[in-house]
Amino acid sequence: MGLSRDDVLHVAHLGRIHLSEEDVAKFADQVSSIVDYVNKLGELDTEAVEPLAHALPLRNVLRPDEPRPGLSNREALGGAPDAADGCFRVPRVIDDGTGA
Repeated sequence: MGLSRDDVLHVAHLGRIHLSEEDVAKFADQVSSIVDYVNKLGELDTEAVEPLAHALPLRNVLRPDEPRPGLSNREALGGAPDAADGCFRVPRVIDDGTGA
């Protein structure tokens, strides 16, 4: 099954990709080859093959989520350039309309 020039241009348009005429011809051939290969795979008898969610066994590689001591307020604010009343002070980023 060959992809037409119009098919390639349509997909490029959907992806907002500008293609030269040379690229259109190249991609038409390449995508046609891929589609032909996928169609060939569809001809395989997979009746006895158990469906998989993933090709490899998965295992959780994260550390256990166990509580442990955190920073004190003083330690957390220790490197802050500006702090007040136990909080980080940052410049105003929201305009409240007062011009301040």
